[in-house]
Amino acid sequence: MTKRNKIIYWVATLWLALGMTATGIVQILQIKEEVDMMAHLGYPLYFLVILGVWKLLGVIAILIPKFPLLKEWAYAGFFFAMSGAIVSHFAKGDDAIAYFGPTLLLVLTVLSWYFRPAERKTISV
Repeated sequence: MTKRNKIIYWVATLWLALGMTATGIVQILQIKEEVDMMAHLGYPLYFLVILGVWKLLGVIAILIPKFPLLKEWAYAGFFFAMSGAIVSHFAKGDDAIAYFGPTLLLVLTVLSWYFRPAERKTISV
């Protein structure tokens, strides 16, 4: 792995971890803005806690050493959650600002996954 790729991986991964941790905590605590957004999108309120808990577990999975298969699942979960958020905002005809957070986290997910070191992959090439 080149130094450039290692830097890209760690910058993307740390920002992803920060973003998922922050949004996960806000969802678990059911902050008013999150509750309002879930209602606007048409999802049940308990979905916030499920998403929040899975985000925090996903952050742990991508940051701890080893367990490459678990990391794959975490990245997949992040990808599905963020792409689902984008589609949900699109379905509701939301303004462009609503897409910023999920799109940023989706891009960070893909960058972190793509540039991850060989020891964090399920198959070392």
